[in-house]
Amino acid sequence: MSSFAQVPEKDYLVDESGEPDFAAIHAHPEFLALRRRVLRFVFPLAALVLCWYLTYVLLAAYAPDLMATPVFGSVNAGLLLGLSQFASTVLIMSRYARFARRKADPMVASLRERAGVDR
Repeated sequence: MSSFAQVPEKDYLVDESGEPDFAAIHAHPEFLALRRRVLRFVFPLAALVLCWYLTYVLLAAYAPDLMATPVFGSVNAGLLLGLSQFASTVLIMSRYARFARRKADPMVASLRERAGVDR
């Protein structure tokens, strides 16, 4: 992973013109680890979101009596489940932001340094 030491000049991932060498970056073990880590986080979370949304849509389409069940006053189960879509979106967004800040961003910073972007 990344270290706090300066990257030696020979380890920079740049081409002859001094620009980032994207082929070398894509093949670098740090980049591959970053991709794996992001995909391991994003795909399960995206599947969870999709399943939750499809469950809500299917309940609305095929279980209208369940969705019309009064919970309190004029608030029914469908309204609560619909509003919970917003709450789950905020929760998922905050989880991703936390993941990016703690895990992905330090790895990206290390790769940027190796690519000579932050020199």
